[in-house]
Amino acid sequence: MYVAVKGGERAIENAHRLLAHERRGDPGVAEVTLDQISGQLSLAVDRVMSEGSLYDRELAALAIKQARGDMIEAIFLVRAFRATLPRFGATEPVDTGQMQVRRRISSTFKDIPGGQILGPTFDYTHRLLDPQLAEGFVPEPPATADASSAAMPRVTDILGRDGLIEPSPEAAADTPVGDLTREPLSFPADRDLRLQNLARADEGFLLALGYSSQRGYGRNHPFAGEIRFGEVEVEFFAEEVGFAVPLGGMALTECQMVNQFKGSATEAPCFTRGYGLAFGQSERKTMSMALVDRALRARELGEEVAAPAQDEEFVMSHSDNVQATGFVEHLKLPHYVDFQSELGLLRKLRKEFEQADRLPDLREAAE
Repeated sequence: MYVAVKGGERAIENAHRLLAHERRGDPGVAEVTLDQISGQLSLAVDRVMSEGSLYDRELAALAIKQARGDMIEAIFLVRAFRATLPRFGATEPVDTGQMQVRRRISSTFKDIPGGQILGPTFDYTHRLLDPQLAEGFVPEPPATADASSAAMPRVTDILGRDGLIEPSPEAAADTPVGDLTREPLSFPADRDLRLQNLARADEGFLLALGYSSQRGYGRNHPFAGEIRFGEVEVEFFAEEVGFAVPLGGMALTECQMVNQFKGSATEAPCFTRGYGLAFGQSERKTMSMALVDRALRARELGEEVAAPAQDEEFVMSHSDNVQATGFVEHLKLPHYVDFQSELGLLRKLRKEFEQADRLPDLREAAE
C-alpha cells in the first residue's frame, strides 16, 4: 500500500510538470502575456469574468493562460480565487441608463433617440478567414472609438410611455438581495436569484435553451428591444461619510427582450420583458439570458409550463458549468470498488438467468 501511494504521488507530480510543459508550448516562440490575452482575446476574458463572478481582467487573463484556453477550467480557477476574498458589502445598483455607450442597437425601431451605434461587432463581417491576421496585420484606426456620453433613454421606455409594455419590476429598497455565492439554491426562487443564476450560467447551455424557446418549446416570440454595451460607474455607500462614493468604471452588456403576452382575465394584452446583464461585451450571453429569463416567468404570467426552458428547477439546477463539470469529470476518478461490486452482481444475475433458461430442458429430459 505504501509503495502504491508513493508511486501515485510521483505520477501526479510528473503529470503537473508535463502539464506545465504543454502549457508553455514551443520555448522558441515568445510566451503570451496577460496584456495580450486581455487586449486581443477580450471576449474570452469577458466570459470568464461573467461566469466566474469576478470583474478583474488581469486575473481572468491569468486563468485563461493557466487553463490553456479551456474556458470552463478558467472560470473554475476564478471562482476558487473569488471564494478566498473578503466581502465588504454590496454596491449601489448601477444605472445602465447613464452608460457611456460603445455599442447600442435595437431591432424594434429603426430610429431611436440617440441613434443606432454599431460599435465593435462581428455582425456585419464576412465569416471568412482573414490571412492578414496571421502576418501581423495592423488595422486602420476607426473613425471614432470613443464611447458616447450623450443621454440615451432605453428603447423600452418608448413603449412604456404608451402603456404597451409591462413596467420594469422593481424591488422595495429595504428588500435584501439574495446571494447565490453564500446561500444554497432553493425553489421557488425569486427573480433576483434567477438572474444571478443565469448571469453565472454556462453560455452554451443558455444559448441552447434560448434557441429551444424560439423554436416552440416555450411559446416565446421575442424582439431585441435593445442591446447596449459600454461603461457604467460603480458606487459604494460608505457609512463613514454618509454617501455613495465612486469605485470606478465597469464594462457591461445589457439586453432587454420584448415579448408577446396575450393578457389574462385581469391583465390587458401588452408586451413583457426578458432581461440579461453580463460583464464586458457579452451579447450572445445576455440575449440568451433574456430569452430564458422570459421563459422562466411563465408561472408568474399565468402561462402553461411545458418546456425545459420554463422549468425553473431544471434550468437553475443544471446551468452552472463548474458544478456540471465536476459531476461529469468525477467519472475519471477511480471507481474500482464500485465497478467490481456491479461486475460481481452482473455475473451472479447472468448465472441465475442461464440456470433458469436451462431448467425447462432439464424437466423435459427428466420426463
